[in-house]
Amino acid sequence: QVQPVESGGGSVQAGGSLRLSCTASARTFSANVVAWFRQAPRKEREFVTVVNWNGASTDYADSVKGRFTISRDLLKNTVSLQMDSLKPEDTAVYYCAVRDRDGMAYVANEYAYWGRGTQVTVSS
Repeated sequence: QVQPVESGGGSVQAGGSLRLSCTASARTFSANVVAWFRQAPRKEREFVTVVNWNGASTDYADSVKGRFTISRDLLKNTVSLQMDSLKPEDTAVYYCAVRDRDGMAYVANEYAYWGRGTQVTVSS
């Protein structure tokens, strides 16, 4: 299974929380940087957050800093995205992306493997 698979999307009111998960084979995830991107209707795909191969280093877009938390479980080959204090502007399809080279990256074309996405809808 090369393609990562996202789960956990849904609908929530502003101020609520959701937890997204991304799973893939150990071959896909092992020692690889993983990121979350999102794409709202009529907008370009944008970087949300990234985690390095062992979970020790993370980074976030300014728009989600302090509200979202990325983590990874190496044994379960899972990367999670905890989203708190959600806002209507967080509404988008969220994609998990895996890089096939070293170093954290912030643009979509730096990532080799993509999931199909999961919808997150935040109502006001």
